[in-house]
Amino acid sequence: MRRFLRRLFNNWPLKLAAVGLATLMYGGLALSQNTQLYPGQIPVHYVNEPPDTVKLPSTPAPVEAIRFFAPSNVLVAASSFLATIDLADYDGKVGVFQVPISVTSPDSRVTVLGFTPQFATIELDALVSRADVPVKVVHGSVPEKLTVGAVKSDPSTVTVSGAASLVSQVDSVRADVAIQAGGIDVDEDVRLVPVDKLGNALIPVEVTPATAHVTIVVSADSRTKTLPVNPIVTGTPAAGFEVESVTVSPQVALVSGDVNDLESLLAVDTEPASITGVSEDVTIEVGLAPPAGVSAVDQDPIKVSVTLRPVTGTRTFTAGLRLVGASNTLSYKLSVDHVLVTIGGSVADLDRLSGAALVMDLDVAGLKTGTHEVTPTANLPVGTTVVAVSPPTVGVTIGTTAITAPPASPRTGG
Repeated sequence: MRRFLRRLFNNWPLKLAAVGLATLMYGGLALSQNTQLYPGQIPVHYVNEPPDTVKLPSTPAPVEAIRFFAPSNVLVAASSFLATIDLADYDGKVGVFQVPISVTSPDSRVTVLGFTPQFATIELDALVSRADVPVKVVHGSVPEKLTVGAVKSDPSTVTVSGAASLVSQVDSVRADVAIQAGGIDVDEDVRLVPVDKLGNALIPVEVTPATAHVTIVVSADSRTKTLPVNPIVTGTPAAGFEVESVTVSPQVALVSGDVNDLESLLAVDTEPASITGVSEDVTIEVGLAPPAGVSAVDQDPIKVSVTLRPVTGTRTFTAGLRLVGASNTLSYKLSVDHVLVTIGGSVADLDRLSGAALVMDLDVAGLKTGTHEVTPTANLPVGTTVVAVSPPTVGVTIGTTAITAPPASPRTGG
C-alpha cells in the first residue's frame, strides 16, 4: 500500500499539469466542433445618434465573416445578428472619427466570437439649412430650326439642408431638361440636384421641395421683336400716400414668338409689382409676362421703380385775429373779427389741424394813426401752408386814444 501511494504521488505536479492540459484540449475540441462562420453580410446601424448631426457615410459598410458559437440544433440567419455603432459619446462633436462596431445576437444561444471589420471611419458634421437657393434650368443643346423662349421654374428658389461642409458649397440647384426635336414645349416636374459653382453635384444634400415644375416655350417658326415694357403695379400704398411716378428698367425687351402673335403686340407687360402698404419709394424686380405664344428672349429681371408722395389737399378753417406789435398809446379797430383761411397739406396733417384753435396775426408794429390794410399771417405746422385768406386783408383803423379791447377769441377749425 505504501509503495502504491509512493508511486501515485511521485512527480505529482507533472501529472496534474498533464490532466489539466488534456481537459483543456478536450474542451477546445468540443468548442471547435460547434464554432461556425456566417457567410453573409450584416448591415451596420447607428444608435444613440446626436441631434442636429449629419453622419458621413450615412450607411456604414456591412460586417462579414462573423464567427459565432451556437448549439448544432440552432438555425442561424441574418436576423440572428445585430451590428451597431453607438454614438452616445459623440454629441456635439465634429470631425473624422474611428468608431468601434458591435455585433450581438438577440438569440441568447448564439455567442459572437469575431467579425470583420471591427472599426469604421465616419465623419460627423453639423446639420444646417439654407433658404432662397436659386433654381437654374439647364436645357442643353437646342435642335436646329428650333427657338427656345421663356424658361420658368416653379418654385424659383428652394431650401437645402445637410452637412454644413456641403451646404456651404451649394451655389444653386440644377433642373436638367431636354429640348425635343419635335418642337414640343417643356412642361414637366424635374428633380433638383444641388451643385457647386463648377456644376459638380453635392451628395448627400436634401432639397426642399425635391422637384420644380419647369416650362419652356419652344417655337419652330418664330420671330423676334423689340417692344416697350409696360410695368404692371398692383395694390395700394400706405394711408396718406399716392403714386407719383412709375419707371421701368430696361424700357424695352426682346421677345420671340409666332409672326401672327407678334404682329398685333404693341408692348409687353411685366409680372405684377405689388406696392400694398408701401410708404416710401421702392424698386421691385419682376419678370416679363408676355401673352401665350410669346416669350422673352432675355431672362434678366425687370426693375420697376415706384415713387410715392403724400396725398395732399386743402381745407378751409375759421381763424381769429390777433394784433402783433400794437402800441399801448394807440387804439385799434378791426374791420372784421375773423377770417376764413384755406390751408393746404397732406391729409394726415390737415386731419391734425381739425378742431384746433386757429389764430392769424395782424402785424401793426410801426403803423401810424389812420386806416391800413393789413395782410393776416399764420404760423402753421411743418407740411402745411396757407393757400388763401378771405378777406385777403383786414382793415385796421388806428386812433390816438388808447382803447382797451378784449383779445380776439380763437375760432375752432371746421
